Amino acid sequence: MTKLHQLADLGQAIWLDYIRRSIIESGELQKLVDQGMRGVTSNPSIFENAIAGSTDYDEDLNVLVSEGKSVEQIYETLAIDDIRGAADILRPLYNKTSGNDGYVSIEVNPTLAYDTEATIAEARRLFGTVRRPNVMIKVPATPAGIPAITELIGEGVNVNVTLIFSLDQYEAVTSAYIAGLEKLASSAGEVSKVASVASFFISRVDSVVDTALEGVGNTNLQGKIGIDNAKVAYARFREIFQGARWQRLATLGARVQRPLWASTGTKNPAYPDTLYLDGLIGPDTVNTVPPNTLKAFLDHGNIAQTIDHDVETARERLAKLAELGIDLDSITKKLQDEGVAAFAKSFNGLLKSIAEKRQQLLGDWKELSTSVGS
Repeated sequence: MTKLHQLADLGQAIWLDYIRRSIIESGELQKLVDQGMRGVTSNPSIFENAIAGSTDYDEDLNVLVSEGKSVEQIYETLAIDDIRGAADILRPLYNKTSGNDGYVSIEVNPTLAYDTEATIAEARRLFGTVRRPNVMIKVPATPAGIPAITELIGEGVNVNVTLIFSLDQYEAVTSAYIAGLEKLASSAGEVSKVASVASFFISRVDSVVDTALEGVGNTNLQGKIGIDNAKVAYARFREIFQGARWQRLATLGARVQRPLWASTGTKNPAYPDTLYLDGLIGPDTVNTVPPNTLKAFLDHGNIAQTIDHDVETARERLAKLAELGIDLDSITKKLQDEGVAAFAKSFNGLLKSIAEKRQQLLGDWKELSTSVGS
């Protein structure tokens, strides 16, 4: 039994925050699943590194260019092939857990993050194109994304809500999820068939708050606020999914929307490399982990339920921030905007890289044709 199996016994699923063609085709992803890894997440930055930063996709790219595919069509074909491949590897786990785990996530075009209707249409199209019951469509928790969540859940689309940084954002997400399930139930849909996670970002909060703390001469709170923020959100999760409104849906077989801890790779080298795993363990949670952090946790991570420990201390530390003049709400709002911008930049960078490769191939073929013709 690995540490990942031990975490599963405590109610926490570890998902891999990484995807690339080579780990699917080499059997590496299957080995991780055998070790207890229970899902996969992707984002535009991950796909940019995978497609633009490797030769894994060159053969397929050649074929797609020869077929006259556009840059956007090439990206989507490559990405969806990876998502389907990962989903197929995870499908037995999905079946074994009755749809609780075994998911792979793909993100809606991040340039649509502030357009509700476009996000709904894109998510709906992606869900139908992938055609796997264990795919989740990632939708950002922006003001425009919140109503999109309700609409998509109401249609039975699995949603991974991304870029949550604050308690207010989190509460809006859970409300949207519950409203979506109520909509689905009212149309005689099967609420037990839809799943969702709420991706709460951790290390990015510490990165910004630590700088602010340094500015006011306080080092005692550094490296603590990211986990404290998550602990308070988890306590709220427990309250929301025990209320009367939720119980009406639970009797129909609805699943809780599990908190998913994202951005859990340690960015500050002074902190333990398993900080954001060791401190966030608890029932009904997911932690999506980059490969290096997963390797570190398997080697020396600690197995113990921690997410519900010292919650009052966490609240006190968050309150102390305000006393120090540090506005966490303002910070988390900015972090969400920056997260959208960063994913959009990666997405556009990926399309640019594909366009350059496409143009190079077209040029090579034209040169070869000219050479043969002469």
